[in-house]
Amino acid sequence: MKIGILGFGTVGSGVYEILTENKNSMLKNIEISKIFIRNKNKLSKSNMTLNIDEVLDDDSIDLIVEVMGGIHPAYEYIMRALKSKKHVVTANKAVVAKYLNEFTHVANENNVAFIYEASVGGGIPWVKSIKQAKRIDEITEVKGIFNGTSNFILYNMFKMGYDFNDILKIAQEKGYAEADPSADIDGIDIQRKLAITSSLAFDTIVTEENIPVFGIRNVSKNDIDYFKKQNLTLKLIAESVRDNDNFCSCVEPVLFSNNSIEANVSENFNIGSLTGSTIGELKFYGQGAGKLPTGNAIVQDIIDIYTGGHKNYPYSFDKKLGLNQNLIKGKYYVRFEHEESSEILKSVKELSFKLPLSDYYVIITKEIPLSDAQNLFRELEKTETNLFYARYN
Repeated sequence: MKIGILGFGTVGSGVYEILTENKNSMLKNIEISKIFIRNKNKLSKSNMTLNIDEVLDDDSIDLIVEVMGGIHPAYEYIMRALKSKKHVVTANKAVVAKYLNEFTHVANENNVAFIYEASVGGGIPWVKSIKQAKRIDEITEVKGIFNGTSNFILYNMFKMGYDFNDILKIAQEKGYAEADPSADIDGIDIQRKLAITSSLAFDTIVTEENIPVFGIRNVSKNDIDYFKKQNLTLKLIAESVRDNDNFCSCVEPVLFSNNSIEANVSENFNIGSLTGSTIGELKFYGQGAGKLPTGNAIVQDIIDIYTGGHKNYPYSFDKKLGLNQNLIKGKYYVRFEHEESSEILKSVKELSFKLPLSDYYVIITKEIPLSDAQNLFRELEKTETNLFYARYN
């Protein structure tokens, strides 16, 4: 099998390294034919090209690995490849979340595969595990920690006592966070991964617009210190639940007891869990990003296509499910700056106090559904620029 790689950054170079340096006999018949790059200053290998047509129009290439990132021109290149009857493997969560249904249909029409294990959970076999569970079970819940950057920040705030901005800077220095970290700390990255995960799990298309999101940008050391005294650990969690013909999804900070598995996911690791009707709850833990873990997931997809293994996991997105934001419920820790904001929360207040060693106010709410919580928080955000909240697990 001959493959073409689009992009040669961290992940693309990881795929190259695994395929060229691994002596596993399974890989000996997989050849990297061409590599498309966009920066002429990075032309370093004889099979690299600046001309995308040399890759997409080459009839000898059977499979395209798209690891450019972003939506455009990745979308156009993937569509060209599929319509040219080339299989496509990608790690690009942004383009998969937006065009999953379209890519799947075009791939089916052209009798080729479109698979994307590496788009969620890095090296964790998460997508394949969902597909495998679905062969027997109806999946009723998926959730997890799907962003290594946010987990690295929260873990070190808890363990080492860092302020948010200080540990964010360290994450950037280590290469865990981009110069603009918004996608990670505001939950957008996880929102895309949850859209993909939920669509697969529930056999319907769940869009990013269906998933309310709140990140960790505003979490303070005072918040963390309070949680520690309560024997609680904060994590940024993606969660979707299904009940008959309805579903509910969200990304938000969640508080776990210190002895829970999620509370003990360290550094930049990820964990995903699914709940099936006969299997119960399964959890999958591992490296959620990085050159070789993500490259490994891509190469696993390539091998599945080469051996025909991908055909064991047929799937569609034809179920019609309604969005019901009352399916996720919980008590909330709500921290705000202006005392008068407490009026907005008075109907759901269970407990209120001044956050120690700060000028902040806190209200612990009664158990409320996600829809009510979102309405209250939208109202608070009109005047509270530094609002932070977290749901109790």
